[in-house]
Amino acid sequence: MRIIELDMVQSIALGVLVLLIGKYLVDRISILRKYCIPEPVVGGTLFAIFALICRQFNILEIQLDTTLQGFMMTVFFCSVGFSASFQLLKRGGVKVGIFTACAVGLVVLQNVVGVAWTKVFDLNPLLGLATGSIPMTGGHGTSAAFGPDLVNLGATNANTVALAAATFGLISGSMLGGPTANRLITKLGLKSSGNDAKTEAAITELNEEEPLEASNFSTATFQILIAMGLGTIVSKWIANAGITLPGYIGAMLVGAVIRNLSDTTGKFKVPMAELDILGGIALQLFLSMALMGLKLWELADLAIPLVIMLISQVVLMYLYATYVTFRACGGDYDAAVLAAGHCGFGLGATPNGIANMTSVVNKFGPSPTAFFVMPLVGALFIDFFNAGVISFFINILA
Repeated sequence: MRIIELDMVQSIALGVLVLLIGKYLVDRISILRKYCIPEPVVGGTLFAIFALICRQFNILEIQLDTTLQGFMMTVFFCSVGFSASFQLLKRGGVKVGIFTACAVGLVVLQNVVGVAWTKVFDLNPLLGLATGSIPMTGGHGTSAAFGPDLVNLGATNANTVALAAATFGLISGSMLGGPTANRLITKLGLKSSGNDAKTEAAITELNEEEPLEASNFSTATFQILIAMGLGTIVSKWIANAGITLPGYIGAMLVGAVIRNLSDTTGKFKVPMAELDILGGIALQLFLSMALMGLKLWELADLAIPLVIMLISQVVLMYLYATYVTFRACGGDYDAAVLAAGHCGFGLGATPNGIANMTSVVNKFGPSPTAFFVMPLVGALFIDFFNAGVISFFINILA
């Protein structure tokens, strides 16, 4: 079999081509848009299937240099750290705090369920995390970040399992949310309270886009690089304390500190619009390269346990959204819409949650509160808390 080795620049160039193929397909295939499947996931999965065929027929093996994959991963999670504004969390009020607590509670249970199944199937318990909150609440980004760490800790195939589980979660989360809310609303006779002027104003303020400026891009780049540099020191301190954490955690923590210093002192500005764009670009490139390296042949021996473990996560999500999220958030119409949104981002990603809520309000009426609370928690805070919970479980199980 012929082996082609790509260097660092060639590898990321191929990653861009794969990403563009994914974009082309998403633009033209409606079902991919319906389930909010990310472009790098589409392109990267196709490349992984191509690599599987080449391997099975002993034709070709492409070896990638993943140096820039790790760099892009750190850039993305550093940008996530910058989004963790506790001033913004406080401004969100009680309902944001309650929904955040619900989301964190689900994260813990997803890992407990995943690890419990590994005991049944006599698997490495770290593989339970690869079907828990890493791919479910975390999605492809968190899966591609933690997967290699689980492999290094002895959980063979964990990276492939996590990425496959994340794809399953995207689809199942999109299918579960609408029916869950529909059942709650029709069974309990819940009614929309209409548009609330105060909440609508808060949503407008939250979504208000500042004009992009070239100087802000340089500021954002410098802040990310400074946070990444200081983050390496923080990561070393954590490692020296005997705590196992992914390499990007230090950068994410420093990013959060910088953002909250900006919020509290007002001495300097964090250009969040530009930071989000840089983080989004890094995420796309990181995911594209991570999915390209997906070794699909590693799933064969885990097929039956994996299916059972993933179905159990869907059942958990339904029960949790119905009996915990819905009740904790008030048991009213807004809570039912939030339950639909939680199904989307609890199994997939924030866009899936928003799509679920949109389908519900299109049928039953507006819910501005849900559209304020869910994106705030799903897009800004849950990745931060999820990383902490995952790291806690890793240190217990490793």
